[in-house]
Amino acid sequence: MSLAEEGFPTGAVVVVGSLNVDLVTSVARHPSPGETVLGSDLVRLRGGKGANQALAARRAGAGVTMVGRVGDDGDGEAYRSALAEAGVDVTFLQTTPGVPTGTALIVVDPTGENAIVVAAGANARLEADDVRSARAALEGADVVLVQLEIGDEAVRAVAEVAATTGTRLVLNASPVRDLPRSLLAQADPVVVNEHEAQAFGLSGADDGVCVTLGGRGATWGGTTVPAPRVAAVDTTGAGDAFAGALASALAAGAGREDALRAAVAAGAEATTWSGAQPV
Repeated sequence: MSLAEEGFPTGAVVVVGSLNVDLVTSVARHPSPGETVLGSDLVRLRGGKGANQALAARRAGAGVTMVGRVGDDGDGEAYRSALAEAGVDVTFLQTTPGVPTGTALIVVDPTGENAIVVAAGANARLEADDVRSARAALEGADVVLVQLEIGDEAVRAVAEVAATTGTRLVLNASPVRDLPRSLLAQADPVVVNEHEAQAFGLSGADDGVCVTLGGRGATWGGTTVPAPRVAAVDTTGAGDAFAGALASALAAGAGREDALRAAVAAGAEATTWSGAQPV
């Protein structure tokens, strides 16, 4: 049950990030380097950390605006329609001529663990000016949520606009790459998994850092919430569900523990279906 369903007020979230088509296959085990293994039939699903998080925030009750880029292909048009049907504002979702919509290649083993390779496509064309053009949306938002499947200039622009509009910045620092310490310090919080936290030298004991712990829940500034037991099918998108639900809860004014509780529940639920987004 979301905080909105429990009677908490709802807030406004802007998500700046990626939109991908996920190509998913299941294997008996992940291959070693140079090894070929046989997979199941290929399944096409919608994904991308930005869109996953936008839909998760919307499911959690927030009003959501998506800022990003898709290609001028059928996948891009289908994605735009799907987001709009889910209640996500796509006013600032741009179409990039002559470039395909982003694609992720995902391999899932019997335990639900996945390995992912992303071909950025239109996501790599998201520019700082695209973010600045959405300034009015950020000014009206309680939280802006951004991840790292888009370019450095766009990420920096999110931080700059958020700083001038006073919008709370939540940064999902994934996938790992070099970031200015000032950006990490501005985020409230930085959301990372255990491996990412180690790479950045961050700790869930830090006040501005939220670390997801997989099946053990999550911790933020010394507050830890355990995860409920679920029958996991596929962990793809669980971290995105967590981040989107966390942003929604914070936008609604929830405190740290309530926000963590809502996010952990959303992340656990997301492991019970195949793919990053429920169908």
